[in-house]
Amino acid sequence: MTTMTEASVREFKMPDVGEGLTEAEILKWFVQPGDTVTDGQVVCEVETAKAAVELPIPYDGVVRELHFPEGTTVDVGTAIIAVDVSGGAAPAAEEPAPVAEQPAAPRPAEEPKAQGSGRQPVLVGYGVAASSTRRRPRKGPEVPVQQASTAIQTELNGHGAAPPATPAGRERPLAKPPVRKLAKDLGVDLTDVVPTGPDGIITREDVHAAVARTQAPQQEAPAAAAPAPAQTAVSYDTARETRIPVKGVRKATAAAMVGSAFTAPHVTEFVTVDVTRTMKLVEELKEDKEFAGLRVNPLLLIAKALLVAIKRNPDINASWDEAAQEIVVKHYVNLGIAAATPRGLIVPNIKDAHAKTLPQLAESLGELVSTARDGKTSPAAMQGGTVTITNVGVFGVDTGTPLLNPGESAILAVGAIKLQPWVHKGKVKPRQVTTLALSFDHRLVDGELGSKVLADVAAILEQPKRLITWA
Repeated sequence: MTTMTEASVREFKMPDVGEGLTEAEILKWFVQPGDTVTDGQVVCEVETAKAAVELPIPYDGVVRELHFPEGTTVDVGTAIIAVDVSGGAAPAAEEPAPVAEQPAAPRPAEEPKAQGSGRQPVLVGYGVAASSTRRRPRKGPEVPVQQASTAIQTELNGHGAAPPATPAGRERPLAKPPVRKLAKDLGVDLTDVVPTGPDGIITREDVHAAVARTQAPQQEAPAAAAPAPAQTAVSYDTARETRIPVKGVRKATAAAMVGSAFTAPHVTEFVTVDVTRTMKLVEELKEDKEFAGLRVNPLLLIAKALLVAIKRNPDINASWDEAAQEIVVKHYVNLGIAAATPRGLIVPNIKDAHAKTLPQLAESLGELVSTARDGKTSPAAMQGGTVTITNVGVFGVDTGTPLLNPGESAILAVGAIKLQPWVHKGKVKPRQVTTLALSFDHRLVDGELGSKVLADVAAILEQPKRLITWA
């Protein structure tokens, strides 16, 4: 058996993959104990409050331990995987040796700084700790089996506290403190739970399975079931309802929308416009060789119309600095596009959209949409937006009153484009018509400015040649 020293083990910690994030959920492990990994290899996928991100390991070695199962939310800075970097083979699995209650041998003062160890490569937001490895328990004198079991249970219960009393004849089930809390919150007796974890440890999934087994046969569900804890990613069903933990992107979106609604005084204005000429231009551009291989749709021209309107009314592209009590006018436009994904609503943005030609804007829109659909939008792509478009028309909705993306001054909602009777050149004719809605922060955008921007967008979509004459 290969023996690994503490110095040969590296603990990879959950990095801050965004700006100021405090936690992330482990969605999927791509490696298992015993697998060989190389520097830069992706070992897991995690979901933050902003996006799903793949994490690469920053060194070579053999996976020794995965500290958390899939579906666990882990604080930034917490070790999630241990890797033996000594170059030897992975150790064979073995039962944990009984632990004698004896003090550990003192360590030399210079040991925390191993000679020649150097600085470990790190990710952004991931610092190097002086020592974050876990020492293999020392083998002490043999102890009775009952004492060994008690020692293991004491370790699982945390901080060396003695386990609570258990009725005579019933062995105390093994479970970590968060799992015990989950069971307590859900009213589950751990002695009735079938463990599936290593060494007979009860997992979160085991607790939820016990809840499902208990409640599924019931005809009447409790009037108010206990809420699922924020730490678990597993939804569970009762006979009449399904509870889904609010976390990750959905949790961040909820918090952001509440903050936006009760911080910025929203005003929304509406206009209905004939976009028949814009729809004809869309069809013409699809045949233009400059747009070969690019996705051309009404959203492309709506986005360009908004960018031209911002150029004509630059004060709309601003933010409110509460601390400094200043209005900050941006001389660039990072155009946000609201996108519905399986993980919830996200708003990635096209950086410096104002400086892009129409074909370049089409390419950026295509990349943004495909990346969002694949769930690969990076946190950086959702930061720094200035103005947003939300296309509710794709759902057949006429219009809405959109909430501002936090930190932005305006958001344009685009309704469904429908064939409707419209007065055109003095006669009622069928025309392609849509309704636009512009919400803006009334602290920095007054009614005149907001109205001008919305009117400009409508005018361009009615007469798209203004994309040239007003640009």
